[in-house]
Amino acid sequence: MKKTLLILSFILFSLGLMAQSSLSFYGYVKDLGMYYHPVEPIPISSNKSLDYLFLNEIHNRLNFRWYASDKLTFALEARNRIYMGQMIREFPNYENLVDADNGYLDMGTILLSADSWFLHTMLDRAWIDYTSGKLQVRLGRQRINWGTNLVWNPNDVFNTFSYFDFDYEERPGTDGVRVQYYTSVTSSAELVYKIGHNNDETAIAGMYRFSKFNYDIQFLGGWVGKDYVLGGGWAGDIKGAGFRGEATWFRPRVKEDPDNFESFVASVSADYTFPNSLYLHFGTLFNSYGTTGDAGDRSFFAPDISAKMLSLGKYQLFGQVSYPFTPLLSANMSTMLNPCDGSSFLGPSLTYSLGDNWEVMLNGQLFLGRQGTEYGDYGQAVYARIKWAF
Repeated sequence: MKKTLLILSFILFSLGLMAQSSLSFYGYVKDLGMYYHPVEPIPISSNKSLDYLFLNEIHNRLNFRWYASDKLTFALEARNRIYMGQMIREFPNYENLVDADNGYLDMGTILLSADSWFLHTMLDRAWIDYTSGKLQVRLGRQRINWGTNLVWNPNDVFNTFSYFDFDYEERPGTDGVRVQYYTSVTSSAELVYKIGHNNDETAIAGMYRFSKFNYDIQFLGGWVGKDYVLGGGWAGDIKGAGFRGEATWFRPRVKEDPDNFESFVASVSADYTFPNSLYLHFGTLFNSYGTTGDAGDRSFFAPDISAKMLSLGKYQLFGQVSYPFTPLLSANMSTMLNPCDGSSFLGPSLTYSLGDNWEVMLNGQLFLGRQGTEYGDYGQAVYARIKWAF
């Protein structure tokens, strides 16, 4: 009940701000349908199992900005989602998975629920920003993106995301304080404090960015959860082709912790757009703690991902090609490969623009491999989505 009142209070506060002339308001509505075929039938009782699952999600996002003055800005962003279909009816605990909030404050709640559907709302952005000269301070739930790559981000120690979660463009947020000081036009120093319920959830880390030889270079370090971290990255180009890389070393704060481990994670990528708009993207990932054997042990619906364990395998390869056949129709194919256990992922997609604010997308997630390999136990999923932005 307290969570529900908190969410409704934020929404009512945002609606009240709409009377202000300095308010920005935008968002979208999406309808996403999913068909999922597991590798093996999913048992749901002693005498019943399912060969496939259907899920439909209606997703509304509301983004508010209130520019109270030249120095002060308030932001609220809410996700409102209705889940319905066979999957909700057969797996009622799916509500708990959706309602999980990893922030310091639990700002999500189930507003309404029935046998085959439920309505969930969450505030994934709620911050106050103060900017004066070269100093910027932001307090609240916010996106802190320290990564340079487009798929795997070892430097993204605060807001790690899964590439497979394609429908969440905004990515997760962090509850904390972010202080930035711009030492020049091309350089800045940054300090972030993530609020946690205990030392294993708290983080204090800093980053310094600067430009040299036409490259953006960054170094970071600090205490993140159970680990000390030290890393760096770059972003630039070689003869018009984007060239990015980042690496982070994770060292346990408590050496005697049997559930923690030391690791070094690095990722390098390159991408290029040809004059005819053909786009190519290649990347690789190395995880020192990853296995060179069969790497299967993650769930399709709840992947346990962090910057420290972006992959369960030691090596990963990525490739992507996309091309706009017309100004309205574009196609994309992405793939991942674990070269050690031979498992792979294929992600074909088509996007068609119905108008300035309307879009239709078809997307596939095809996971291939032997049982027990990194991608071999996931199965296959097909998605259809229509989106209206306002």
